[in-house]
Amino acid sequence: MTSRLPPVYEEPVDEDDNVKGRGGCSSKGRLSWRAWKGSRFSLGRAGRESHLRILLSILGCPLFPLSFHPKPSMDKVSSPAQYIIQHFIAATGCRKLTGKAKTVFLTGKVTMAMVDEDVVAGTGIPTWKGCFVMWQMVPDKWLLELVVGDQKVIAGCDGRVAWRHTPWLGTHTAKGGIRPIRRALQGLDPVDIATVFFTSRLAGEKEIAGTKCFVLSLCADQSDLIDRSDNTAETIKHSVHGYFSQRSGLLVQLEDSYLTRIQTPGTSPTYWETTMSTAIGNYQAVDSDLMIAHSGRSTAVISRFSEDMRAGPTVTRMEEKWSIDDFAMDVVGLSVDSFIPPNDVRE
Repeated sequence: MTSRLPPVYEEPVDEDDNVKGRGGCSSKGRLSWRAWKGSRFSLGRAGRESHLRILLSILGCPLFPLSFHPKPSMDKVSSPAQYIIQHFIAATGCRKLTGKAKTVFLTGKVTMAMVDEDVVAGTGIPTWKGCFVMWQMVPDKWLLELVVGDQKVIAGCDGRVAWRHTPWLGTHTAKGGIRPIRRALQGLDPVDIATVFFTSRLAGEKEIAGTKCFVLSLCADQSDLIDRSDNTAETIKHSVHGYFSQRSGLLVQLEDSYLTRIQTPGTSPTYWETTMSTAIGNYQAVDSDLMIAHSGRSTAVISRFSEDMRAGPTVTRMEEKWSIDDFAMDVVGLSVDSFIPPNDVRE
């Protein structure tokens, strides 16, 4: 009988995890938190390989905070948020694609970097360049291959289970309900952006880089958070904000954050908060005059703190610049077989 795959946790991993087992699990089934609790993000002692693994764990293929839900009817507008999304739909021209475009293919480039005061003061900011390929099939299948430096990360979803494979941890399934990959919501999939934020609420207005924006807010359901937790790691919240330009109607920034409480037997609890922000721009027309973003910049800030707060938080910063090279819809030959997960996931 095949043992159950350990779940994927959307947090950084440490080189020391590999010595605990080929699957990346420690003796008590934790993927990454034990080693990271001891390291306190001491980047000065970490090597370039460890830095790259951290970057790929956080920025490589994170999932969107909300699970897939049946697509709502967007014909009627009954809230300010829905009016804003109608403006976005018109600006991107995605209405004519709803129910028509079945598959999407795109390629792009990335540059990743650790941004930490100790590193900057020493030998400079270590950076890595790479590229990625992403396929999608309506409504809930996707596959991403990302190569940065000498490491390759693959993530996918066949509509039933989401999974990720890294060279240092092997293949792992994602906890909780099926969620879209966050990278697609960074201005690359206007249909899904409109669908997700159609059920959001208007949280106010804010100026982003000189652009006045409406702020739309969403939070993961409590039931979803429970599904993503276990007896040592509890996901307390996972929220997302979309900033839509009041002038153009386009999504210009995407922010999400999640807070996790970590406590192993015999230890005091610690809290890890990860905040990711993506500035989205360079919208260009592609097939059927669909407007998608062709470049952007993502930053992630990870804060670790304890309940007493006496020591203060330990903070790590990282960033990614990305650009799109090619985009195509209704790719010939792309079928459901293209999204079949690895054998160990199927088993």
